[in-house]
Amino acid sequence: MDKIVKSDAEWRAELSDLAYKVTRRHGTERANSHDDFPKDPGTFCCRCCGAPLFAQATKYDSGTGWPSFFAPLSEQAVGTSEDRGLFMRRTEVHCARCEAHLGHVFPDGPQPTGLRYCLNGVALTFEPDAT
Repeated sequence: MDKIVKSDAEWRAELSDLAYKVTRRHGTERANSHDDFPKDPGTFCCRCCGAPLFAQATKYDSGTGWPSFFAPLSEQAVGTSEDRGLFMRRTEVHCARCEAHLGHVFPDGPQPTGLRYCLNGVALTFEPDAT
């Protein structure tokens, strides 16, 4: 997958204020901001570049107020890095294609992975499966 690189001005022009703050400036949206995602089969994609990231089948209700998944579509879909912000040590998750900040991953998720990808809903779009 080819990397997508744009200037800060290009991202700012393409994204809403909140999507820009979250995806390009590593912000976090308010909990329970995105409980309106469809429950139909489909794929959650990066809001910035459209890269497919997570399958609906891996989404679950973690009780945190943010969309949560137990696995990405592939290990190549997302990247991780250490986040030492807010006086904590966490693992940030970003889109491997455009580096958009998506959220964080924690080791307290369900099986089969035991991971909880806790993401910002504003960083995602949903593409239903073709019928």
